[in-house]
Amino acid sequence: MSDSSDHLFVKICGLKTERDVDTAVEAGADAVGFVFSASPRRIDAATAARLCRRVPDHVLTVGVFRDEPLPEVRSVATEAGIRAVQLHGSEGREYYDDLTAGGWTLIRAAAYGDTMPRCGEMGEDLLLLDAPVPGSGVAWDWAGGPAPAPGQKWLLAGGLTPDNVRAALDAAHPWGVDVSSGVEQSRGVKDPALITAFVKAARGRD
Repeated sequence: MSDSSDHLFVKICGLKTERDVDTAVEAGADAVGFVFSASPRRIDAATAARLCRRVPDHVLTVGVFRDEPLPEVRSVATEAGIRAVQLHGSEGREYYDDLTAGGWTLIRAAAYGDTMPRCGEMGEDLLLLDAPVPGSGVAWDWAGGPAPAPGQKWLLAGGLTPDNVRAALDAAHPWGVDVSSGVEQSRGVKDPALITAFVKAARGRD
């Protein structure tokens, strides 16, 4: 996981197949995400383990959870072999502390609102700032309100596509970006061309 201040961190989430993973890695993604909570993109731990074996060490493997019991998260994360856990629910500080002790990199997902969360408040390593309606895949006003303080490691998410990611970056200046539905040909089915186009657009390459 790159810490370079001039390197935009790009995460492609909701991957389900070998083609998804290979495309994201070849395109230059810094992280690939696998969904373990209720979603059209959900996969099981065994499938994730098989996919993770295709991912080189420099690419972070992330498991996405939402309010699952802590023992279940630990079990799935261990079986899948993921290196990071992303939490989208109402998990408390003790929940985060337990997973930190387990050695996982932690990503806290929060919905954009009037009160701006601060990265690290729950012990997380990265903050993901999602649309006011998380998971909707709808673009929102990235520059219309408060933003995390400069220097924080936070990912912009929610409605990003190859066509709008540059505008979103110019408006919000995040440390990184996260995309899922914006690189799909149909709900839950990734489009390799869109994955490649998204990474190129985010990094400002033709």
